[in-house]
This record gives sequence, structure tokens and C-alpha cells, in this order.
Amino acid sequence: MPAKQTRHTLVRQWALLQLLPTRGPGKTAKELTDALNSDGYNISKRQVERDLIELYDAFGLDLNNASVPYGWRLPPHVPIDLPSITLAEALSLQLVEGTLKTLMPPAMMHSLEPRFLQAKRKLETLEAENQASEWLHKVAVVPPSLPMLPPTFDSDVLETVQEALLRNQQLSAEYKKFDSQQPSSLTLHPLGLVQRGPVTYLVATAFDYTDVYLYALHRIITASKTEYPSVTPEGFSLESYIAKDALQFGNNGSICLKAEIWDGLAQILQETPLSTDQKIEGLDGALRLTATVTDSWQLRWWILSQGDGIVIIEPTSLRHDIAHRLQMAAEQYH
Repeated sequence: MPAKQTRHTLVRQWALLQLLPTRGPGKTAKELTDALNSDGYNISKRQVERDLIELYDAFGLDLNNASVPYGWRLPPHVPIDLPSITLAEALSLQLVEGTLKTLMPPAMMHSLEPRFLQAKRKLETLEAENQASEWLHKVAVVPPSLPMLPPTFDSDVLETVQEALLRNQQLSAEYKKFDSQQPSSLTLHPLGLVQRGPVTYLVATAFDYTDVYLYALHRIITASKTEYPSVTPEGFSLESYIAKDALQFGNNGSICLKAEIWDGLAQILQETPLSTDQKIEGLDGALRLTATVTDSWQLRWWILSQGDGIVIIEPTSLRHDIAHRLQMAAEQYH
């Protein structure tokens, strides 16, 4: 009987720990008691208070005594709900952390920090006795493009956007456009969240319109959920939206790109083609590239980044656009 009672206490206290927030004013003993009783535990407020006192020392709980009733919180970065991890999982998590830090904003990384901390502690514990834990010093993750720090945004905005997206609710938001000094008020219908490099975008429609746009999360100044359900355009799916190259910031469809390229670029494109129908052929001592690509802002950025390693032949409109941009850039150096 004592063993059964001990197991029951452990299960109850574990459930109690999982109810504690990691930020904000914390939850009161009464709130925790109500939540535990709703989950099927027949427990008094006094018993919850005794459990909290026991867990206070064991887990270093935060007690917010700024006002009565007191609020209870978990200290930051405590992985309460995480099972034990293997050495291979710890190594993988440490590598993933290095990759995500160059992509994800701090507000989104915050929710993953307990797992990364657990992995780090696992490796530190094994370092003296397990040679495999040294693997982290022998591998690295390097971004293929110029590394840029992710923009920062309010974690409360992120949480509100995520909840509205999951619950299919409209958002009331103040959004500051890239070329605007003042934010504008929008009613948004969330459709998805997409991570593109270091920037997070909310895919949504605005007001009663059905056109789908991207809203950079770091430009959402404030956000609050409304009581109204969001409306999804007929036939919309996030997978199809991405497949149509919306994240390349182009809406002009596909083009047949023809260009002369240099040997170094040709070798790179042989290994990492621009498209499935890409061809690179010799022509009068030069190399001719042919590929079907999306006509987008990202395509132009890539072409300009190659400098004199590529000369656009067709389409003519693209050739003239690139030539004009290069001419304007060269004039800046005179």
C-alpha cells in the first residue's frame, strides 16, 4: 500500500509540474487545484500547497510573491516534460541547434531551449568517459549564403499568432510595411507560418479579400485574437502555395532561361541544378545554360550575385533588366 501511495503522489506531482508556466505572474494554488481536479485528481488546495513546497526545493521553483495570492512558476530552461535522451540524440540536437540559431528568431528558439540544454548536459556528463561525445568538436554546420542574424519580435505576438492559426480565429493586428513609417490596422485570416531563411512569415488574407499575402512576423507590432472564425479561400493549401514559388516573391510564372556562363558556375550548377530540365552545352567556345525557372525577385538576386560569371540571353526583358541594374551599380563606383 505505501508503494502504491508513493506512485500516486509522484504521478500527481509530475502532473502539477507540467501545469506550471515558465513566465508571467505564475499560477496560484487555487488555479492549480482546479486544474488537477479537472484532470481527475481528487485533491485539496492544502495538499497542492504541500506539494508545491516539496517541489520548490527539488526543482527550484519560482515563487512570485509580489501580490496575494502568490503565483508559482518553473524556472527558465527547466526541461520538466522531457524523457531521457541517448547519446546519438544529444549529438543530433546539438547540431540542429547550431543550424536553427542561424534561421529562427529568438522568440521561436525559446521553446526549444530546454531540449538543447538537456542535450548539452548529457554530453558534458559523458565527455570524460565516452569518446563519442567528442564528435561535436569534429563536425560543423555552415550556412551556404552570407550569414544574417534573424530579426527579433515579441514572443507574445508569436504566441498569439500561433494560437489564432491553430484555433482558426481572425487576428486584429498592427502591421508595419517595409516601405512605411507608420503601422496600419489589419484584420488577418491566418493560413500558415513559413520559415524562409532567418525570416518567419505569416501566410494570410486580409479583411474580406481572398488574395493570399505574406506578412513578416517581425513587422507585426501588436496582435490579438478576435472571437470571429477565420476564412480559408476555397481550394487553398499551404503546400500548394509554397509549390507555386510564392516564397520566391514572384508571380510572373515560369520562363525559359538562356544564358552564357563561366566554367566555375557550370560546375556548381551541374551538381546543384536550377531545374529538372536544366541543360549545359558548349557553344562557340562558351557554355550555354538552358533551364525552366520561376520569374521572381529571388532569380534576379541570384543572377546579380554571379557578377560577370553569367550573361542573360533570353528572355529579352530579363536581359534588359539585369543589364540596367548592373549599369546602375557600376555608375555608383565612378
